[in-house]
Amino acid sequence: MMDSDEIISKLNRFRASANSVLSQYEPLALLLVPILTLLLARILQSVLRVVFEKGLKSAVLELFMASVKITPVSAHSAYDKAAHYFKIKLWRVPVDQDFRADVKAIKRHINRNTILIVGSAPGFPHGIIDPIEELGELASTYKICLHVDLCLGGFVLPFARKLGYPVPPFDFSVKGVTSISVDVHKYGLAPKGTSVVLYRDHEIRKHQFVAVTEWTGGLYISPTIAGSRPGGLIAGAWAAMMSLGLEGYLENTRKIMEASKRIEKGVRQIPELFVIGRPDMTIVAFGSNVVDIFEVNDIMSSKGWHLNALQRPNSIHICVTLQHVAVTEDFLKDLQDSVRTVKANPGPINGGLAPIYGAAGKMPDRAMVQDLLVDFMDSSC
Repeated sequence: MMDSDEIISKLNRFRASANSVLSQYEPLALLLVPILTLLLARILQSVLRVVFEKGLKSAVLELFMASVKITPVSAHSAYDKAAHYFKIKLWRVPVDQDFRADVKAIKRHINRNTILIVGSAPGFPHGIIDPIEELGELASTYKICLHVDLCLGGFVLPFARKLGYPVPPFDFSVKGVTSISVDVHKYGLAPKGTSVVLYRDHEIRKHQFVAVTEWTGGLYISPTIAGSRPGGLIAGAWAAMMSLGLEGYLENTRKIMEASKRIEKGVRQIPELFVIGRPDMTIVAFGSNVVDIFEVNDIMSSKGWHLNALQRPNSIHICVTLQHVAVTEDFLKDLQDSVRTVKANPGPINGGLAPIYGAAGKMPDRAMVQDLLVDFMDSSC
């Protein structure tokens, strides 16, 4: 057996030999090598886990042949939900300087796996209509589907056009549009939860149906994700539409469009605020470079107004309905007073949400924000 002196001697020789080898390398390289090795190991571990869970063939197909859906960043978050459920890769493309879908940027994201482009009429955040005709031409050229989100505008834009408002084409009159979604429960004034999806032709619509022939329970076919649907909602939607009719919707549209224009004009006259883009419909979004717009929102909430907080840029919006028609001047007065209050006394109010929105918007780790949202939902429902 070796004695302790011999062991120490061997260790010293090994250390001297190691130092001689390492001295040939830059200190930075010595620091980076273990870090890069660890990173490579993590990547390899993740790849092997996916292969183990899904099998080699499925993992390779998902990597190289995943379906792709392209939407502007202003498109509704429901498209993220659909992509999550059906494992579709979603590209969120920045909008242009007018907050409309950037057609050139969308074109750059199209590849052989792209299955769908989304345009909004209008988009929920800012009430601005995307260039549907240009998107339709793009979709036709590449022979891919174009879905128009008309959930908000379905029961306003057709009537606004009849009233003489400059409404750009947004429906099946545009070549390339293959499907349209409309919420009847919004400006259609139907019970909450009634929406429709329209297709250009029956051949496209058939892909939504599921037919089962070998079930022991008998033959089965379903037209929607929901197997059972409440007939009361359908009856309520029919009743609302029959009760209002063309003249009713025209009159409602006239009132809310005029109220929206009054509010937009009033907001533009408040020097501390700016309106985002040029609203096409009944949503007016505004922000500020002078005061914290979320603190303004908290003051407005304390006065009984319920506005939506937006991000990128930080802003809030009002979605004008029939209930606002008679109180537009009250709204503008309270908004002006709220801006003055925040400007004179900046800082969050007790119970306000401004600190939460402000902190969430500044957190660089978006995965952490996502985890916070999931934990909140998990604890509240």
